[in-house]
Amino acid sequence: MATRATKTTDTTWLRPTGTPGGIGESAPRPDGTLKVTGEFAYSSDMWHEDMLWGRLLRAPLAHAEIVSLDTTEALALSGVHAVLTYEDLPAPVRHYGLEIQDTPVLARDRVRHHGEPVALVAADHPEIARRAAALIRVEYRELPVVTDESSATAPGAPVLHPDREDPHAPHVPHPNILHRQPVLRGDAEAAAARADVIVRGDYEFGMQDQAFLGPESGLAVPDEDGGVDLYVATQWLHSDLRQIAPVLGLPEERVRMTLAGVGGAFGGREDLSMQIHACLLALRTGRPVKMVYDRFESFFGHVHRHPARLHYEHGATRDGRLTHVRCRIVLDGGAYASTSAAVVGNAASLALGPYAVEDVALEALALYTNNPPCGAMRGFGAVQACFAYEAQMDKVAAELGLDPVEFRRINAMEQGTVMPTGQRVDSPAPVAELLRRVKARPLPPAEPWRSEGADGPDIRLLPGGLSNTTHGEGVVRGVGYAVGIKNVGFSEGFDDYSTARVRLEVLGGEPVATVHTAMAEVGQGGVTVHTQIARTELGVQRVALRPADTAIGSAGSTSASRQTYVTGGAVREACVQVRAEVLARGRRRFGDRHPAWSGPGLGLDGGKVVTAEGEVLAAVADILGEEAVEQEVEWRHRPTRPFDRHSGQGDGHVQYSFAAHRAVVDVDTELGLVRVVELACAQDVGKAMNPQAVVGQIQGGTVQGLGMALMEEILVDPATAQVRNPSFTDYLIPTILDTPELPVDVLELADPHAPYGLRGAGEAPTLSATPAVLAAVRAATGLALTRTPVRPEHLTGSG
Repeated sequence: MATRATKTTDTTWLRPTGTPGGIGESAPRPDGTLKVTGEFAYSSDMWHEDMLWGRLLRAPLAHAEIVSLDTTEALALSGVHAVLTYEDLPAPVRHYGLEIQDTPVLARDRVRHHGEPVALVAADHPEIARRAAALIRVEYRELPVVTDESSATAPGAPVLHPDREDPHAPHVPHPNILHRQPVLRGDAEAAAARADVIVRGDYEFGMQDQAFLGPESGLAVPDEDGGVDLYVATQWLHSDLRQIAPVLGLPEERVRMTLAGVGGAFGGREDLSMQIHACLLALRTGRPVKMVYDRFESFFGHVHRHPARLHYEHGATRDGRLTHVRCRIVLDGGAYASTSAAVVGNAASLALGPYAVEDVALEALALYTNNPPCGAMRGFGAVQACFAYEAQMDKVAAELGLDPVEFRRINAMEQGTVMPTGQRVDSPAPVAELLRRVKARPLPPAEPWRSEGADGPDIRLLPGGLSNTTHGEGVVRGVGYAVGIKNVGFSEGFDDYSTARVRLEVLGGEPVATVHTAMAEVGQGGVTVHTQIARTELGVQRVALRPADTAIGSAGSTSASRQTYVTGGAVREACVQVRAEVLARGRRRFGDRHPAWSGPGLGLDGGKVVTAEGEVLAAVADILGEEAVEQEVEWRHRPTRPFDRHSGQGDGHVQYSFAAHRAVVDVDTELGLVRVVELACAQDVGKAMNPQAVVGQIQGGTVQGLGMALMEEILVDPATAQVRNPSFTDYLIPTILDTPELPVDVLELADPHAPYGLRGAGEAPTLSATPAVLAAVRAATGLALTRTPVRPEHLTGSG
């Protein structure tokens, strides 16, 4: 029976453990060696002796009616075992979705985006499956496409979901608007009249891909009980299960899911991809079915970051105090809902950034369009807002003749600041200190290419690098700053919890802890932190991790920077209860032999029960013998509340995280080439559970933000809504040659409400990296640069 715990049980005394690998140490990853040697088994590596291969047929058009569909030729191909269309689905439930079930498993009468799944094939070999899919004959009748706000809301515009039933529908002014969230506080109009300067700006944010290296993949194995076992790379096993089982017509207990090796995620695996399709084929054929997307298909097989258009107005007094902010954020959600409503809530509630402003009037909304579906990606709505509000902060500072960092520090929020949603920040908010730290850092040397050798410039250190396009002519340096705020955990009243089971037993005379959760390890290092928590709380060296699966309660999604907080909190609580039970058993067995057993202040250390003074009372092995202690808990953080649909007021978030960046760039103003020389970050993490992993997370998020600033964008044809660059040949991401120096300054200001005082760390650096790079490029060129990513033609005036 699970025990529900709603907050952390504080440890009254914990002896500093002599056991290596505990909290606060840079313990090595248990999966690290296998990954760096290439021996780690990812989901795409799975194999079954008699398995078939699954393949999807995807729509070549973004909006079209399906006039006819003929599978005859595909079924006749030798080696084909099944071809499925919408009409072959076994259950009345034929749609799925994370929040709103609006996504068809296979298209029925029309397709709503380029690449939408239309039919499904199982064959003996992946090449046969590919050929069979190509033999399916589909006749389409093209329909007008909806691609932006004007086409989505114009009179007579095609309504993409005319039968929509979701909780947001009553709050939107048009059926093609998926969700709308205003935030109103104070009187922005009256405050504008008091402003000495008012600065407005319009900004555009491109569509970014998660670009994880492991493609969507999994293996479905039918079971004798009529159910199915699915081994899959995902971010949230139990959410997948909730969506899969109804479509298969099975109870959840007959769909058993196990996490297979995940090659990165960044939000792109929160939604389903091949999960239902592989299970359908396995149940239809009675054979295991493996599906692996190729890179081209992967670009169509998962959601992307919402592109956005943002309008901002900031007012300020002559002494640099912000008077008001008005803004409007329009996010393109694409053809289906995914997490767009939650992204809107994030964008609206964090739209002002980490600044104290009393008078606010803003709205954020998401559209249904025929563009690719968009959903979760690292930063979750706060990234787009940060790009715009940080550009505005530089513009206002320039209008006032103030240093841009000092202007930010004047208006920086702190602990106790009231957010525009009315929520008070009740933990450290060191925004001014983070800015001070990045600005105080010594600047890298100018023209570094000239000092590398006597044989001429080191072209690796020039814009354009090894392309050898310049030797320093026309190269100008720029420095820029930015700071961002990101929420941690699920928000707006979501029942956010995690389940953990911890077992302590004696094996070979030594106490061993086993930790079992459903947490998806996607590269963030949760498997390392869980072992560290168990070592710290139980004072043991040997900790085993059971594979993540649905045999235990949900751990929630590996997203929103929440897993160390929530699942780590569950593991800690389970360990605390195990420790208490061990001590209770020890008291019952040895309490009359030593007075210390009857008092407080006992802990576990090195497999022994010890007093605060270090006196050993008994070995854990002697207490447990051949028995084991096991505890399972369902742990929740403090509750949140939905934002009011009309005013945006409400305590919607659990925790906030903050990061600041300083970017130093060299720009060849004649060729439009940019080299980021340094991207320094200062971030408060509350408690560095694993310092090396924390720095890695910050650096990874920083580089992802750099990519959004200068190169990453999915290009969609505005006339046809078709994707133009679905490959790493044409969708560019930073390589090691594009990666600058990445110094990191880690602050540890404990959040008193969080386990160990920790603060989610993985997303905040993605926010501020992008606007810092753009600010530096603006400083070098003098250009406004209101769109990201910046391309060479934007810098040379040729486009």
